[in-house]
Amino acid sequence: MHHPATEQCIDAAPGVRLWTERRGAPDAPPLLLVMGAAAAGVGWPEEMVDALAEHHHVIRYDHRDTGRSTTAYDEQPYRVVDLAQDAVAVLDALEIPRAHMAGLSLGGMLTQLVLADHPDRVLSATLMGTCALSTRPYVAPDGTSTPAAELPPIFPEVLEMWARPVEDEGLEAELDRRVEHWRVLGGDQLPFDEGYFRDLERRVVVHAGTYKASTAHGRADDSGMLRTAPLARNEVPVLVTVAPAEPVFPPPHPQHLAQVVGGARLVEIPGMGHALPPAVQGPLVAAILEHTSAAAARRAG
Repeated sequence: MHHPATEQCIDAAPGVRLWTERRGAPDAPPLLLVMGAAAAGVGWPEEMVDALAEHHHVIRYDHRDTGRSTTAYDEQPYRVVDLAQDAVAVLDALEIPRAHMAGLSLGGMLTQLVLADHPDRVLSATLMGTCALSTRPYVAPDGTSTPAAELPPIFPEVLEMWARPVEDEGLEAELDRRVEHWRVLGGDQLPFDEGYFRDLERRVVVHAGTYKASTAHGRADDSGMLRTAPLARNEVPVLVTVAPAEPVFPPPHPQHLAQVVGGARLVEIPGMGHALPPAVQGPLVAAILEHTSAAAARRAG
């Protein structure tokens, strides 16, 4: 079922306007979706948003320098931590005291920042395809300890792709580049549906009104993001997804995250990499809904 959507631009900070969209019953528990770096809110697949909106008032939004939000990094540079403050500003503007949150990639880091700095605003959090903002070491099942900084790095083919300069050769060439990017990010365990990701990126381009990709998030100052102590003290229910084909934050990153964030638990999404193809959407939606309802039951109890 397709739920009608309400679009609204909100003021997040001086000179910063963010596009937001809400879907689902306004009196349902709010669920804020936080996308990854350089990704617009419409990067959350429609089918997934609709499935979540059966049970939640789902909010998605465009980060600064993506989609229909303010593009002003060169005139008004900001830090990555400011993007986490934007997520709180969205809740403020929409008059939502507390929300469930789900973050992918950089969105998972921003969600950790909100958990650490504004735990009173979060009903539950789901962290996908991300790494811990903690210096605590990872302890393997056999008891061996690995410093956080020595956990497995991003796969070389991903880094190689990110390092390539983006040439402007027109819309179709840019769609080709993005589809290839998703192919690499998707991992090697699920068949790759090129048409699906091409359609997704075409929607992103139409939404933004441009096919030019922003590099702002990659250039933003990422200092001051560690939250080791507050994450260890966390009491908000946290679900960490394990994506076995993840090429950006490969295992044991999720296991590490679940160790260093208080009260976190793990769920494996079979075949998942660093993307949201149809094959992972069903299991992911089921995991999120199970988590949000368990969190609600715990609060009620």
